Amino acid sequence: MNYIFIFLILISFVCAIFNGKMDIVISEMFNAAKLAVEIAISLIGIMGFWLGIVNIAKKSGLMETISKIIKKPLIKIFPDIEDNPEAISNIALNISANALGLSNAATPFGIKAMENMQDKNPDKAHATNAMCTFLAINTAGFQIVPATVLAIVTASGMHNPTQIILPTLICTSVAFLSALFFAKILERYFE
Repeated sequence: MNYIFIFLILISFVCAIFNGKMDIVISEMFNAAKLAVEIAISLIGIMGFWLGIVNIAKKSGLMETISKIIKKPLIKIFPDIEDNPEAISNIALNISANALGLSNAATPFGIKAMENMQDKNPDKAHATNAMCTFLAINTAGFQIVPATVLAIVTASGMHNPTQIILPTLICTSVAFLSALFFAKILERYFE
């Protein structure tokens, strides 16, 4: 990926030199860097707020309640790990945090779930069907409230950032269901 970015930057410089617009490229490069720093700084407060909400949800038991509600459907999705309650619990917590748009909080649960599944994996060199399915649905990133995206668009100055909630819910739902569908279809053909 680094080579692609270097290539794009070099091409833009070469084109700017040939078109006599190097001053515009340099100016826009510094403007973009300034905007990136402004957005990053404004995200600190917003992300701090949402991570605080997650901590409150964890300490109050809300995350555990949500994960208990979705454990039964998860056992149907992951029948291979029904005898691995730690993995099911971490998958439930991961999906709950992702649904709230808190991918930073979801990541540790996802890593722990993969570790739990790998512990029970008889063939350590290959991922199990449950691991592949979890990776697929986790990558799809189902979100009810896209907190991180809301934080970014708010920091960027969008006037009505909540208008992205419904489209995000639709897109992430379709992505989640598609990932689950294809993972279940493909697991029949690949052992």
